[in-house]
Amino acid sequence: MKVDQGCIACAGSDTAVHTEDDWLVVSRAEDRLSHLHIKQQLNEAVAARRQECAALTAELIAFPTVNPPGEGYREICEFLKRRLAARDFTVELLRAHGARGDSDRHPRWNLVARRDGASSGECVHFNSHTDVVAAGEGWSVDPFVATITEDRVYGRGACDMKGGLATSIIAAEVFIDTVPDYVGAIEISATCDEESGGFGGVAWLAEQNRFAPSRVQHVIIPEPLNKNRICLGHRGVLWSEIETHGHIAHGSMPFLGDCAIRHMGAIVDALEQQLWPALQQRHTAMPVVPESARRASLNINSIHGGLEEASADYTGLPSALVPDRCRMVLDRRFAVEESLDDVRAEIEQLLDGVRAERPGLTCTHRELFSVVPTLTDKSAPVVRAVAAAVEEQFGAPPEYVVSPGTYDQKHIDRIGRLRNCIAYGPGELDLAHQPDEWVGIDDMVDAAQVMARALLALLAPN
Repeated sequence: MKVDQGCIACAGSDTAVHTEDDWLVVSRAEDRLSHLHIKQQLNEAVAARRQECAALTAELIAFPTVNPPGEGYREICEFLKRRLAARDFTVELLRAHGARGDSDRHPRWNLVARRDGASSGECVHFNSHTDVVAAGEGWSVDPFVATITEDRVYGRGACDMKGGLATSIIAAEVFIDTVPDYVGAIEISATCDEESGGFGGVAWLAEQNRFAPSRVQHVIIPEPLNKNRICLGHRGVLWSEIETHGHIAHGSMPFLGDCAIRHMGAIVDALEQQLWPALQQRHTAMPVVPESARRASLNINSIHGGLEEASADYTGLPSALVPDRCRMVLDRRFAVEESLDDVRAEIEQLLDGVRAERPGLTCTHRELFSVVPTLTDKSAPVVRAVAAAVEEQFGAPPEYVVSPGTYDQKHIDRIGRLRNCIAYGPGELDLAHQPDEWVGIDDMVDAAQVMARALLALLAPN
């Protein structure tokens, strides 16, 4: 697009005397108008592929990649490989041998696709997980046969996060078509096991240096946190298991035994009377959403004691036994104002108090999994690029938020040592893991337009 140089450089002047500064003004004006033209092209191209984005989401939903146990990972990666290889991406399928959860029956497969630009430069990486939670009850549609209406795609994983994966693919393809001479590289990864910690997916890839800052400079994770929000990170988590020990005996003579479940009941009571009230008083300055998640929290994930559960076809009664052990799994969430060491110590102190009140109680406390809170700075390049695109798209600055639960940013941060990472994608977090889960088609289009503009800012700034 050409600019009337006389109007820009010499407006209001009777004599056109062109200086070096005048030509610089002209050049910058031309660049701005050229960028505006490209942004408009990107928006129009994404809008033209609205139905394709919905159809791609539906195709991804049709792979029942339920985790646990981890079904269909290879199949969905093969599908994505065919699509991305046809667009000149170099595609690798990588099995996370030896990772937690990996087995010959349920191998942990991941895909990493890369497309280099016209010259070397920085890399923007879109990471999405392919696994979904079990469908559960209460659906009005088949959870693995996507239903497309005028403005929604329904199905398990539509929101969390196959809609986000489809959106990032459309955004990348549109950007490549519109700006073929971009500088740097675009990567798209489809990874497994995020719903169960991400150890066979992003954690394993990070251990293989796939997120090393020398290889990847910007990461966008299209988790469903609303199209006008940028998620800077998440709270910390400590998962731990408490096991109480007793002595087995006949149920008609419990005085000859020692009931492990009663001991666990005393621990639950201590949690109820001491720890829960204390956690309710701890608030964070982190912009966690929803607002009620800005408190420290504790959830009892499970309790099991006594005999193992009988099989579904067993119709008899259980044996009369005093249970000699009971296990409880705790899910403790915390923000930057608390340290992981303090969170651990608090549970240990509570157990010490229960032991003191119940002579003879023996129990163990074992850590299963822990992650400290993560928070990307608003001044990070990927934040600024996406924020500018959001403001252009919606006419208002983005809302900066923090996720109540962890997602794969934790591994990119702590293992990959890459802090320039955010979550941005279509969908509403409240719909995740729910029956009749859906993602808005218009939301995917808007988010893809934002992603494409962010790519323009990061890989074709001039």
